[in-house]
Amino acid sequence: MTRVWQWNRPVTVREVLEDLQQERSIAYTTVMTVMDNLHQKGWVRREAEGRAYRYTAVSTRAAYSAALMNEAWSTSDNPAAALVAFFGMMSQEQREALRDAVRIVGHDDEAPAEPAERAVAETPAPPAAEAGQQTGERPSEPGR
Repeated sequence: MTRVWQWNRPVTVREVLEDLQQERSIAYTTVMTVMDNLHQKGWVRREAEGRAYRYTAVSTRAAYSAALMNEAWSTSDNPAAALVAFFGMMSQEQREALRDAVRIVGHDDEAPAEPAERAVAETPAPPAAEAGQQTGERPSEPGR
């Protein structure tokens, strides 16, 4: 997916293969299988071109990241605490980007509801969040 997002144009398996082979040895069939899996999962669409397919991303990398964050947040039994733990893992640069995003959306002048404030104040960040910050672990992308 990284190549498809970076190039922002329809790509063939051969193009992705040749680019990946600059970094490591990889078989054509491996790339073809991954591209087919991404198509089956709805991450890319494909159009036949001769005997090959051209693959195009269905959404942007930003939309994918947003969907991951939304999915993780919405499955929490305490969304406010999950957000606090997430914000606690952010670097200063990421917090500044978050502030900018909130300003763009236009919700920075709304006060949080009292139950959310209480839930946040009563819930410490989980130890796993601290470990992830130290190691720099991130969720995997489709196709990785």
